[in-house]
Amino acid sequence: MELFLESFPKIFISGIIMTLPLALVSFIIAMLLAIVCAMIQYAKVPIAKNIVQFYIWIFRGTPMLVQLFIMYFGMQSIGVRISAITAAIIVFSLNTGAYCAETIRGSIESVPQGQMEAGYCVGMSYMQIMMHIILPQAFRSAFPSLFNNLISLVKDTSLAANITVTEMFMQTERIAGRTYQFMQLYIEVAFVYLIFCTVLTWLQAWGEKKLNYYQAGR
Repeated sequence: MELFLESFPKIFISGIIMTLPLALVSFIIAMLLAIVCAMIQYAKVPIAKNIVQFYIWIFRGTPMLVQLFIMYFGMQSIGVRISAITAAIIVFSLNTGAYCAETIRGSIESVPQGQMEAGYCVGMSYMQIMMHIILPQAFRSAFPSLFNNLISLVKDTSLAANITVTEMFMQTERIAGRTYQFMQLYIEVAFVYLIFCTVLTWLQAWGEKKLNYYQAGR
């Protein structure tokens, strides 16, 4: 009990000040990247579309841990030095962005083509149609999948411990290395991840209800 009272607050606080911000910052960047990539694919811009498809192929087809090692240790081996936290944000953003891009692309393509044509008929530009007609509908249908990606990312931040980022799992490892109470501490950190993901799941359900209410009222 004494160890729990000492370790659990440290683990929980580490999650609040490091794990959640790391996940949220990475997810925001990933979403911006995903929107751009999805729009490029939808518009079928020749060279840019091929570049986007290659990027998605690479990051969906390789393990995130390998990507982290390449970005941090690999870059250092060729003389490019970046901080561990920067490497983690870059990889988490690129990896999650690849998955979100495909989700958004599929949602955009599910919007009837006639709405794009109707937008052109009333004099709207491509960007105006995307921002005011297509993307709002696409995001409503993509919301559950995108939020699932955020929940997965919160859990995946534990991989950053492998490149020395002092996030929640690394904090747990340090306490475990000092006390040798590995089972108890790993259960504690698992419980904290469960708390975070449960709260996010509640937020997801609340968001879906709001979106359904908005759609029903239209």
